[in-house]
Amino acid sequence: MNEYSMMTPELEELANKCMMHGQIPSGLYEQYHVLRGLRDVNGKGVLAGLTDISTITSKREIDGKIVPIDGELRYRGYDINDLVTGFYREERFGYEEVAFLLIFGRLPRREELKAFRATLGSYRTLPTNFVRDVIMKAPGNDMMNTLQRGVLTLYGYDDMADDISVANVLRQSLQLISTMPLLAVYGYQAYRHYIEGKSLYIHSPRPELSTAENILRILRPDKQYTKLEARVLDVALVLHMEHGGGNNSTFTNHVVTSSGTDTYSAVAASLSSLKGPKHGGANIKVVRMFDDMKKEVTDWKDEDAIQNYLLKLLNREAFDRSGLIYGLGHAVYSISDPRARIFKRYLSRLAKEEGHREEYEFYQRVERLAVKTIQKKRRIYKGVSANIDFYSGFLYRMLGLPDQLFTPMFAVARMVGWSAHRIEELINGDKIIRPAYESVSMEKAYVPMSKRKLTADADADELVADKVGPDKAD
Repeated sequence: MNEYSMMTPELEELANKCMMHGQIPSGLYEQYHVLRGLRDVNGKGVLAGLTDISTITSKREIDGKIVPIDGELRYRGYDINDLVTGFYREERFGYEEVAFLLIFGRLPRREELKAFRATLGSYRTLPTNFVRDVIMKAPGNDMMNTLQRGVLTLYGYDDMADDISVANVLRQSLQLISTMPLLAVYGYQAYRHYIEGKSLYIHSPRPELSTAENILRILRPDKQYTKLEARVLDVALVLHMEHGGGNNSTFTNHVVTSSGTDTYSAVAASLSSLKGPKHGGANIKVVRMFDDMKKEVTDWKDEDAIQNYLLKLLNREAFDRSGLIYGLGHAVYSISDPRARIFKRYLSRLAKEEGHREEYEFYQRVERLAVKTIQKKRRIYKGVSANIDFYSGFLYRMLGLPDQLFTPMFAVARMVGWSAHRIEELINGDKIIRPAYESVSMEKAYVPMSKRKLTADADADELVADKVGPDKAD
């Protein structure tokens, strides 16, 4: 461990004091009617804003009762299933088409889509020497941090970086949508070369190719990929593109945008949120959980062995001992995640072509048994189902993407949603977002240094301080 990251016994002791004095009694949250995570026990979120960008539905009122339903997701009013089925059936790549829809509010006509793709293609380049001077000279171990650094560094190359007019933010957003794949993949290639000691490949993107095709082109040493590989990756990007204003990284973007800051700072903040394992980092947890599961479950058709492992997960006896089955459950959806339902259709085709059919069936088997196990073992207030992260890591593994790029691929897709929401906030927001926090601290009288008594009990030390009034402490 290097000196910068050294942990000393003194710091450990200070951390324990932070824990002691930072703990708020859980009963106070109920007393003040504070919904932790800004969600109630039924999963309903606190209303924090309005959006016209996407709609998430997990329940309906039927005969006066709220009834859970299969989850629905709409982009600008269009059912996500219809959008994906539409462009896939007509053999188009959908990322650019759906990006146009989310940002401009309507589906593009043929000539508009052609022009939009050309615009994104022309922006799919980094400033002169940026790869050499920024990405190659400072390789990092974490690609999400590398993405953040790259985005924030681009601020210095933009003469209009602080201009938050809609026209300029649109220009910045389209540039970042186009360059995010380059920042992610080139950052990984630098890590792979300078830290892992492997060969260095820096392939230039081709403006006429789709985003999905370019990702595979610049990632792979031979720049080769099949049409089905690119099309299934394209579907994954579309499904990850947007998910309402309340998801953590998008809400972060709204909050930061409301302060009047620049686009690069707002995107870097969203990237910070997405990095977390409770958000965009979940797909890495899923594949590593499966890696651990395969050590115990050697027969992928043995449902008893799978069931036993899942129970170990819930009992904190396996994998990371968190008590979680990663990829199961969602803050909003209960019966099913529409993105997972759609994704599985296309993933099964690729699994068959790539020779991973048995592993795909293993994932399906685990999903089915995990839902039953959670329902029996845990008291849940709403249904539980597989979310899209349960399967997305499996796709990335099939495509040869390293684990380090799993969450950056999520960021590449969600950059479109963040852009749409940032523009929506700039158009409609007129106040800085500042929710209230109720203070539960006790008033205390100041105690001069000479009157502060040392005790073995930190709580007793506070009691001593409370009893000494300002008149007696001069």
